[in-house]
Amino acid sequence: MIEESQLLIERVQTGVRMEKRLLKVLKALAEYHDMSLGDLLEGIVLHAFDGKTPFGSESLKRIHDLKKFYALDLDSRASHRLTEIKGKPAGKKASSGKRTQRRENDGR
Repeated sequence: MIEESQLLIERVQTGVRMEKRLLKVLKALAEYHDMSLGDLLEGIVLHAFDGKTPFGSESLKRIHDLKKFYALDLDSRASHRLTEIKGKPAGKKASSGKRTQRRENDGR
């Protein structure tokens, strides 16, 4: 049963790329608050859109500890200066060569 104070929404699955250590801190913080990563991110964004901080002093201390644990040395000053390491494209798996070899043998 939906309570009067609850809002009905539609969620969609998304594939978002994010700095690895930052994601680890976010996942750990979500776990600490016994919520999903998506719920945590929604709360952070909704607070940010209102110009409010999403975290109290206890959560900020936990974030500080998690950043230290995961060696996350980034802060808000880094937000527009992050440059990804060049490497193989994400999501692309190396071909084993078997399919290509089969096509060549079939004349394709």
